[in-house]
Amino acid sequence: MSAVTAKRFSIAEYHRLGELGFFAPDDRVELIRGEIIIMAAKGRLHSVCNSLLLEELVILLARCARLRVQEPIILSDDSEPEPDVVIARNRSDNYLSSHPQPADILLVIEVSDSTLKYDRTTKLSLYAETGIYNYWIFNLVDNQLEMHSEPYQKQNGSYSYQLQRVVLPNQTVVIPGFPELSLDLSSVFPAPIDE
Repeated sequence: MSAVTAKRFSIAEYHRLGELGFFAPDDRVELIRGEIIIMAAKGRLHSVCNSLLLEELVILLARCARLRVQEPIILSDDSEPEPDVVIARNRSDNYLSSHPQPADILLVIEVSDSTLKYDRTTKLSLYAETGIYNYWIFNLVDNQLEMHSEPYQKQNGSYSYQLQRVVLPNQTVVIPGFPELSLDLSSVFPAPIDE
């Protein structure tokens, strides 16, 4: 009797499933380490933070880089996540020939509330393993930005980041790749509603 194993998909197989209509038009899915993951529904807090972040980054970056929002990136033959925000290097074809890959990416950002544990473990490990140098988590549970940089492989073979910094919502941070550009987090984290 053989052990039971799950079918893992390549990016090509994953795309073929989409072409064949395997996913409903409104399905929000991504491919992580060969598994098709159903993405969590976005609540109001997540949507507001993501929108505010996007508005600030569009103003700050002003064509200095390619800003992608909830669009695929290619990390390996079996991983095509769709992070909340990606800042990628400008490229003459605007990524028409392929989605950004690790060498193209300056920063990956996830906005996290219900997915915080997943973003801190599975996504963090995947991004580190594939060489994403800067990974930020806008932690809406604890109302803080968690900045991760300098990926490395641990002795046990898993991947993480050497530098981890917590930044509060009343502070500013420098955008990776653009030392002259600072993001004021008070413009990104939604202000609490007075009851």
